[in-house]
Amino acid sequence: MTPVAIGKPLPPLTAESTHGAFDSAALQGKPFVLYFYPKDNTPGCTTESQNFRDLHPQFQSLDCPVFGISGDSIKSHENFTDQQSLPFALVSDPDETLCQLFDVMKQKNMYGKQVRGIERSTFLVDQHGTLVQEWRGVRVPGHADEVLQAVRKLTA
Repeated sequence: MTPVAIGKPLPPLTAESTHGAFDSAALQGKPFVLYFYPKDNTPGCTTESQNFRDLHPQFQSLDCPVFGISGDSIKSHENFTDQQSLPFALVSDPDETLCQLFDVMKQKNMYGKQVRGIERSTFLVDQHGTLVQEWRGVRVPGHADEVLQAVRKLTA
């Protein structure tokens, strides 16, 4: 499968999530946000998820669902959701199908060692299922606010 590209429709996406089956076809007619993060219960990922949680009512008011995606298991996602009171679904991608499609798997330097993992990235999809914006190599501070501003412009 060829990676996604801005201005192109996404292929159908399906996966398991903390809210049951995730199916992008069910989102037709509304924009949505997919944020990929490396791992549940790590400092940066926790802060990023909390930021999206805190802005969730504003995303909801724009009828724009938010989904967090990592390779963690549903069980790990459920624990993370409970600990952080996350109101949105976390999608489990253990076989890296979505990660490959969105080209977020990268070689990273962690404590002096090269490791393969998810590069923190966010994607905004419009109501027609077309990828309209992406953020790669995300720095957490202010990021969820920036995504919310992009959604506001898209839905204005």
